[in-house]
Amino acid sequence: MSAAPRTGAVPVVVVGAGGMGRAWMGVVLASAEARLVGVADVVPGAAEAAVTALVEDEGRRAGIAVGTDGVEVARAAGAEAIIDVTIPEAHHPVTAAALGAGLPVLGEKPCAATLAEAVSLAGHAEASGRLFMVSQSRRNNPHLHEARRLAEQLGGAGIVDTRFFKAPHFGGFRDAMRHPLIVDMAIHAFDAARVIVDGAPVAVRAISHSPSWSWYDGDAAATVHITYSTGAVHAFTGSWCSPGQETSWNGDWRISCAGGTVTWDGETPPRAVTAEGAVLEGAVPAEDARWELDASLAAFCAALRGGPVPDGEVHGNVWTQAIVEAAVRSADEDRTVTLAEVLDEALTAARALPGPEGVLDALSRWEDGAAGLHAG
Repeated sequence: MSAAPRTGAVPVVVVGAGGMGRAWMGVVLASAEARLVGVADVVPGAAEAAVTALVEDEGRRAGIAVGTDGVEVARAAGAEAIIDVTIPEAHHPVTAAALGAGLPVLGEKPCAATLAEAVSLAGHAEASGRLFMVSQSRRNNPHLHEARRLAEQLGGAGIVDTRFFKAPHFGGFRDAMRHPLIVDMAIHAFDAARVIVDGAPVAVRAISHSPSWSWYDGDAAATVHITYSTGAVHAFTGSWCSPGQETSWNGDWRISCAGGTVTWDGETPPRAVTAEGAVLEGAVPAEDARWELDASLAAFCAALRGGPVPDGEVHGNVWTQAIVEAAVRSADEDRTVTLAEVLDEALTAARALPGPEGVLDALSRWEDGAAGLHAG
């Protein structure tokens, strides 16, 4: 007989004390579902500095353990879970170590630095029996889910069109990336479309480029078509070097259905127009609606307290990273790339990664890449 779920706020350790780590610390500190008991960062002194900066109460600050190793801090602090907000290259070792130590993990996107590592982490979750959820925070937008509801009312999404045009001057690593738009930004639109569209993604065709005035080294503009098993198509067109009349950060959406069309500007409630011309206004989110990081944390904690498996559970989230992988390959090789192709390659590579025997056993049971994710 399994033990009854624990109750009360979940004591957590945040691993990674950079800008995003501090954002997550703030969310945990304001949460009723979680309690910050530790912070870890590989840079000596970084965890202490973050706690000092964000926790004003001296007594509360003294009760938060700090260190450079997430698992060690979690054990010292009596944590039940870890929030992995490290750089993508560290996601696999940090999350694998936590799962291996019996600690559920809430990870920041992307799941891992490579698709093979993402598939490997699905294997680690299976072998450990612990929850690994990836926070793809922009899917936690009440307007997006209202757009899905309106589309269902009109017969379901058949054509989804997303247009994204911004002109941010970030500097730093994004300027040097080969595919900054697809990898760092379009991933959000790909994931959001998965909320709206039924079925699994099947194939991707992408074209990427940059205009003459672009300040990015890589391709800062792209058009990506994603076909789904239901026959639906998501078309994304975007640019990170298009000043003037910019879209919202969530993009501008048009969802075509058999019974009408839904539009959403990415910021305000969506609206629909039926085939007969009737206007359906999307509902305004409730005052207590949960958004983005806060919603991810709430879903994670609810699952640890006996609630449902969250949308961001690793097996489901890997599909979004696979779309990104397929889009990059399609743009580079000028061809349509199937999800089966990239997932099967990732599974083969994941089986070759070092790790506990139980992980290889778990992945060896996968018939193929896609079947393993569905089974999870």
